[in-house]
Amino acid sequence: MALLGLGFLWGPRVSTDSLRPFVVSAILVSISQFSLSLVPIFCDSSSLFVMLPVSALVLVAVAVIGGVLKRLLRVSASAPALVFLNIFFVFGVYTVFIRQEVSLLVNAALYAESALLVFGLYSILRGDPGYVAYGSVLLSNDQDSLTESGYTTENLCLQIRVRYCKKCKKHIKGFDHHCPAFGNCIGLKNHRLFILLLIGFILSEISFIKFSSQSVSEVYAVPKSRLEMDISRNLVISTMLFSILQVLWQVIFLMWHVYCICFNIKTDEWINWTTYPEFHRTLQSQSGQFPQMEFQNPYDKGILLNILDFLKGCS
Repeated sequence: MALLGLGFLWGPRVSTDSLRPFVVSAILVSISQFSLSLVPIFCDSSSLFVMLPVSALVLVAVAVIGGVLKRLLRVSASAPALVFLNIFFVFGVYTVFIRQEVSLLVNAALYAESALLVFGLYSILRGDPGYVAYGSVLLSNDQDSLTESGYTTENLCLQIRVRYCKKCKKHIKGFDHHCPAFGNCIGLKNHRLFILLLIGFILSEISFIKFSSQSVSEVYAVPKSRLEMDISRNLVISTMLFSILQVLWQVIFLMWHVYCICFNIKTDEWINWTTYPEFHRTLQSQSGQFPQMEFQNPYDKGILLNILDFLKGCS
């Protein structure tokens, strides 16, 4: 069975070419985390709030340099592998340097949460987001054939809400967007799992930030002139900075998806609404010669009903 999303093939024979994206991803994670570990060394007299934008710039620089090198060397990385490896790295740092200072119950909860995250990622990577076969009645433009197939006028608009993913080259019901980090499209069948994973990532990283900040709090209680940061503290601080940056963009991303759920619109529909006729409303200008196109959302039933439809998996 092919685990293409992780960048390698899982079977009796694994070729070098199939392993290359995974190896490239591991190298990129190692370089980025090593670069972040240098931030506490060069900014040892600064607070975490100063280190945070520096860390962001470091990650951007590593991403740009990595992208250039990948093009020059003609190699590719695997985005899902980057996500998996970063999870393992963060919890590796937690296990080695922080676990001893936390209660057994908290450790069990955090490890269970990390296991659920990995399982959820694998489920999205290997799952069906809502594929619709080409030539299916849902893709038909003939309204009579749709009605004869059992689709009523009331639910016809919902049933034909099928979009095409250019990345996967497949039609997907309830298509929201193609998620490179999770290696699959987000559609009707995995949208709720996607939201749960976002929340799970945020909660797990906030937990890591909390306990790692406790472990390094004594660092800032000692005068900087008398302090020598060791490797373990650098790793904990740099990993904490990485987690904070992750939480910041994930919270923004989650807020966007909550907004879309409340108003029953998909990310793809919001970006490309001009290509979908049901979102068009034509307004005549005062002169009557130049009609204007305005946005309208035919799927919006009100915030409460929209949320209920999402929870029931029918939005």
